[in-house]
Amino acid sequence: MPPEEKGEVEYEVVVVGAGIAGLACARALHQVGVQRVLLLDKYDGVRSDGAAVLLYPNGWHALEALGLDKLKDVYPTCHLRKQTNLETGETKEMLLTGTVDRPGIGVRTVHRKVLLQALAEELPQDNVRFTSRLVSIKSEPASGKTSLNFTKLQLDDGSVIRTKVLIGCDGVHSLVAEWLGLSQAAESKRSIIRGLAEFENGHNFSNELQEYVLKDKRGAFVPVNGKEVYWYITHDTGPRDLEATRRPKRTLMQVMHNLAEGFPDRFVNVVRYSDPNTVTRTYMLYRSLWGLLLGRPHRNLITVAGDAFHPIGSDLSLGSCMALEDAVILARHISSSMRNQHDREDAIEAYVKERRWRVAAVAAWSYMSVWTHHNWSELGFCGRAVKFLVEKVFDWFVGPRIMKTMNNDCRDLNSGGY
Repeated sequence: MPPEEKGEVEYEVVVVGAGIAGLACARALHQVGVQRVLLLDKYDGVRSDGAAVLLYPNGWHALEALGLDKLKDVYPTCHLRKQTNLETGETKEMLLTGTVDRPGIGVRTVHRKVLLQALAEELPQDNVRFTSRLVSIKSEPASGKTSLNFTKLQLDDGSVIRTKVLIGCDGVHSLVAEWLGLSQAAESKRSIIRGLAEFENGHNFSNELQEYVLKDKRGAFVPVNGKEVYWYITHDTGPRDLEATRRPKRTLMQVMHNLAEGFPDRFVNVVRYSDPNTVTRTYMLYRSLWGLLLGRPHRNLITVAGDAFHPIGSDLSLGSCMALEDAVILARHISSSMRNQHDREDAIEAYVKERRWRVAAVAAWSYMSVWTHHNWSELGFCGRAVKFLVEKVFDWFVGPRIMKTMNNDCRDLNSGGY
């Protein structure tokens, strides 16, 4: 870093974290014309870890608003979701061809690295600082020279940054969320393992999301393209899982020889063809429903987005889509405040107000989703009765609302404001 950057510099907006939420926020703010936006990240570049992400229509609506609908031409649409209960043999089917008014959007699986690079590609290089870890946050009250509150950020290299707006997109263990006083993300006692299989001569799978449910486990796979297949499996977490977290090969063997026991050969075969470098295990964390409803995810001109705001911690795979929505809606409110010369604190408050109930609803549906995969059989007849009731409530009430969430349209960056 040049010596002149070691001192105190000032920005309009600082975004912390260059994951999906952070890159999307920085891109959205750049598109609406916010000047001097800085994206900070502790890593040395755009991350390449992880396999793929499943993007539902709500995620594609957000990508359209961000000018990245071109990715739809790269990845095939997933037409159908099949869920097979391996205990009963029952298979449920659900069409995933899009919404009634926009049937062409559908569901697609995108390489995580490709999505991150696409979000980053139009950001000016001097607007991004890697290998920069945030260590402290201090709010400066308005002085006689200005009516604005500034936030002073201390980085691990000793440099200091002053910003008018701070957006924390720094994940489930967010320093910004901690500073705001949000409750810590709690363990759900479940994990998700993801991977990417590659068939050099191509595979013969249809463009369908195939899911299998067996007791506390839910596994699925879906083609990414003609040669690659994305898969994942969620399960209750035990002590041994903690040991295998940073050992992809060991995790892969655990899936094939333990977790996927009782699963069809086609699922195990997909796992077998996986590159260990694409295999990751994530412990599902969540912020309680009361934490989302009663917590204060903003103070002055400081707020959070993505997992820093609402770690969902479920089997719904909605985190990436919700993060993209956050970016569009937050940038839209800030843009509206600029156009109408409103207070930006009102814009931040409007963003939180718009998102709070939606993310709380998704969290509620997520809890129900986890309950459907609980191993109720351990409780005997009463457990089976509870499982039957939970599944019926999920099918009749929760399921349709989850589908509505997946088809939500956050609108474009200039669709009104507050």
